[in-house]
Amino acid sequence: MRYLLILLLASSLLGCGGPRLPYLGENPRILAFGDSLTQGVGASSGMDYPSRLARLCQCEVVNAGLAGETSAEGLARLPGVMDATEPDLLLLLEGGNDVLRGLDQKALKANLASMITEAKRRNVPVMLVAVPDKGVWLRPLPLYGELAEEFDLPVLDDTVAQLLGQPGMKSDTVHFNDAGYHELALQIHRLAAERGALEAP
Repeated sequence: MRYLLILLLASSLLGCGGPRLPYLGENPRILAFGDSLTQGVGASSGMDYPSRLARLCQCEVVNAGLAGETSAEGLARLPGVMDATEPDLLLLLEGGNDVLRGLDQKALKANLASMITEAKRRNVPVMLVAVPDKGVWLRPLPLYGELAEEFDLPVLDDTVAQLLGQPGMKSDTVHFNDAGYHELALQIHRLAAERGALEAP
């Protein structure tokens, strides 16, 4: 029993490690920014991940997803969206279309870095959500972890890849169904709470 308690305590401490986020307060506004996975393509009405997340955290979550958007287009769009919404936290899930179209990954990384810098210039904390590379075995692109380390950000590294590997979580080859978006929202909420932004469920 003693060893079990030690293992549980160690697991708990490991789960709390990594970059921290500031506590957002009781009525935060979260900006969910990205492409079709943020917009909620494949979901029923009100079942996209930002809507699910809003119910989980009982706060405002702005869905700023735009299907088909590349990271270069997202970089051009982000400042205006941030001006309009004035968020307390930016959830950045961008890059899937760059991967699908075979665009340069160095440019993708640079575009994401510029988005993060834009948010930091406004004192808005950022949480990254990684997308997988193309291939038989879906694995998150290493550049998301590299950016998280460079900018000291929390990153949800493998959730999108894992969910896209489960047929029961998908509406098509690249989008989730209601169950998949629900699980994505749960994992984002869990990580945000672990890193201090939200109260733990």
